[in-house]
Parts: sequence; C-alpha cells; structure tokens
Amino acid sequence: MIKGSCLCGGVKFEIRASKGPFELCHCNRCRKATGSAFAAGLRVRGEDLRIVQGQELIKTFEAPIVDAPPPYTNRFCGRCGSPVPVPSDDASWFEVPAGALDDDPKIRPDKHIYIDFKSPWYSVGDGLPQLTKSQIHAYRRAVV
Repeated sequence: MIKGSCLCGGVKFEIRASKGPFELCHCNRCRKATGSAFAAGLRVRGEDLRIVQGQELIKTFEAPIVDAPPPYTNRFCGRCGSPVPVPSDDASWFEVPAGALDDDPKIRPDKHIYIDFKSPWYSVGDGLPQLTKSQIHAYRRAVV
C-alpha cells in the first residue's frame, strides 16, 4: 500500500498500485493550483485508491471550461488547502498529486505536458519527453 495525506493529516488515502502515467503538467491552471512550476501527478485506477480518513474535509473547485468539457477540477483539504486526489469524470481513474504521497510510488515521472505553457523562469533539464498541448491531446486520443 502506498499512503498519502494532506499537510494537516486530516485527509488520508491509500493506493494499492500505480502504473502511471506520472506526468509533470505545466499548464497555467496546474501552476496556479500548486503555486509551483508544474503539478506532479500520477494516474491511479479508481479501484486502487481509497480515502481512509477525512472525506468530509475534501472541497472541490471547478474552474470554467476553457476549450471543451470537462472543466478543470481541483480538490483540496478544506482545512489546510493541500491538493488531494481528483477523480476523472467517470471515476475509473484518479489524478493523485505526487507531493501528497507519504510513500514511494515506485514509479517516476515519465513526461512533461503542456510545455508550451511553461513558466519562463523554469528550465526543464531532466531529459524527459516534453509534450505541447496538441501533442498531449493527440497522444491521449491514441492511447484511449
């Protein structure tokens, strides 16, 4: 089991397994939601994630739709503001904020996405693939 929690410890979750992808998202919304150069998130199947404690503390913010549905959804602990796992539209998978993990997920980031929105003050230097908005959309259409 991979354990995770928010900053105050009010929300706790467990992940049975994660195969990824483990993406570093540079879109404007992820940067603003994290206050950082990118959001580090890994995908987890819905049946592999369990909220152990603090479900009542979880709040949701849905930003307006920019290009097409769905809207950008941000879930966080209402007490400390830490990001917590966000379900997909059908809840078949979750986006888990990697910074909320307490244990090693045993996988590593595999790509930077929305690199065309990267902060000008951040330089990517890790050698991972860097996908633009159109490239990540094409990639996801091909995988699904």
